[in-house]
Amino acid sequence: MRDVRCSRRKMQVLFLDFDGVLHREFCHESRHFECEPYLTTALDGMNIEIVLSSTWRINRSLNEIKALLSEAIAARVVGVTPQYSQLSDISSRLALYEREAECVAWLTANRPAWTRWLALDDRPWLFRPFCPNLFLVDNKQGLQEHSCALLRARLNELPR
Repeated sequence: MRDVRCSRRKMQVLFLDFDGVLHREFCHESRHFECEPYLTTALDGMNIEIVLSSTWRINRSLNEIKALLSEAIAARVVGVTPQYSQLSDISSRLALYEREAECVAWLTANRPAWTRWLALDDRPWLFRPFCPNLFLVDNKQGLQEHSCALLRARLNELPR
């Protein structure tokens, strides 16, 4: 019989934004995903699934997006969040925080309630103030090498 406590600990989801995270915001397309190696390093050896929360999911299919990512990251991608405009049952505490509402909607539909999650994003206003599930990235730089250890530490102590 499987140990439920062990499986609960391993359930971890990372909601991933692209612009401002995997590359600088408003960069030339030749620089897209230039920070992806830092994410690969941060996730190395960890049991993390990735759900895409980036606006890139609106105009591209999941397969098109995965083809743009490295094999190491694409293999972790399990889906995309629903668009805020398509959500029908948004709690009042999340009504003003679109990205967080999208993440919670995906979790509610796809994972058990005890799933631990973190959003890797550059836009704090899309999440509740002091959201414990947000790892904020400076959009002028994107994810950087010095952030890898901090991200790993946050992933190791994920709130529910």
